[in-house]
Amino acid sequence: MKIAWFKKVISPDVGAELAGYGPHDVSVMKLDDLCATGLLMDDGRKKALLVSFDLLGLDAWFIRRMRKFFAEALGTDENAVMFTCTHTHTGPHSRTINEGKTNILNKPYLERLEKILRESVADLTALRPCEVYFYSAYCDENRNRRYVTADNRGSFTPHRREVISICERTHFADKEFGMLFFFDPATGAPLYGIGNFAAHPLAGHAPGLGGLRISADYPGAFRDYVLAETGAEAMFVNGAAGDMVPKEDELGSDAFRSMGVRLGKAFIGGMIDSQRNPGRFHLAEAKLGYESRLFRVDFRERYRNNPEMLPQSFLGSDGADLEVQCLSVGDVCFVGVPGELCAEIGQEIKWHSPFRRTFVAYNSTAYFSYMGPANFLVQGGYEANNQRCTAAGGLELLNTACTAMNALRERVFPSAGERYPNANFGETVNIPPNR
Repeated sequence: MKIAWFKKVISPDVGAELAGYGPHDVSVMKLDDLCATGLLMDDGRKKALLVSFDLLGLDAWFIRRMRKFFAEALGTDENAVMFTCTHTHTGPHSRTINEGKTNILNKPYLERLEKILRESVADLTALRPCEVYFYSAYCDENRNRRYVTADNRGSFTPHRREVISICERTHFADKEFGMLFFFDPATGAPLYGIGNFAAHPLAGHAPGLGGLRISADYPGAFRDYVLAETGAEAMFVNGAAGDMVPKEDELGSDAFRSMGVRLGKAFIGGMIDSQRNPGRFHLAEAKLGYESRLFRVDFRERYRNNPEMLPQSFLGSDGADLEVQCLSVGDVCFVGVPGELCAEIGQEIKWHSPFRRTFVAYNSTAYFSYMGPANFLVQGGYEANNQRCTAAGGLELLNTACTAMNALRERVFPSAGERYPNANFGETVNIPPNR
């Protein structure tokens, strides 16, 4: 494996409208920079590029255009280029929403972003050899923001904070912190790392001034801490964060900085443990693979042909064709989803995956608002009310992701006889030796 990477500042100018809460929240200062971080991987047979943006989301048309550009520039397949957005709420309007009947997409910003991305290819020419390791840790940094009552009604905890303590004890949260490390084979020093965790980046979105400051929120603080302490650049990929929030959500800059530092410490701990246990965490066959599948969802009645609820491109249609994208590095798979996937479906993707570890990539192939389990639409609540597709949409996404993952795993690591996965019939306590 060889890698190259870029890190580009993509902050809007102060005065730009911010996308997280009100549609016309005007920024008054910049707290820290938004970045686009990209990692090119070359296993000697294939190339793949993963790019993470400190943005709320991107439209499918922009994603497709830039994936095509990178694929042609790097000599690879469009399906081998994966985008994902951290979903910071204190960034510009980078995806289409309609306020009334007016599209408030910041088109000049997107033009500038495209120029930055086209220039970033020059940073991907000097490939460095590396060894690849993975890791997974439990991190108690998030919680579910949906509180469901005994009669199965969903309540949005940001509007009812007194029930947060109950919700933390009773409701599902995906607390896996997934990691991928790239080490210098000669020195063992970390070159690059990817962290994957599910939580809305709105820890710093305090009332008043806190919501008017340009900031990458905790993903930026995480990257800064890793770089300062290890010398390695890092990328943050948000997981299935549709209903996941930081435990200190909306409490200001100290909340996001401290969360970023805690994730950074867990990341460094993963570096240490993975290198000291290569028999368990070294990806000896770090072969690349990629797969893309389309699936169809139907619009709910309140959204169908409603210009105040849907972008112009969807009007006149009963539904939409969406994309699930898979990018594998050895026995680790990233699953890119088209919007704000809730953690319950994200966990099912992980449960049904044939890969050793599977990490969801948020707002990857499009921005299509929320997608949750069917019963969310029975419960109601914020995520359910903002779900554009019918209750079957989440299951369609899950089935498509599972089919794509199994096809990809079989192509990258062809099985002999019975198809992978198959149980390890060795020791009941199945912990391989360290070396």
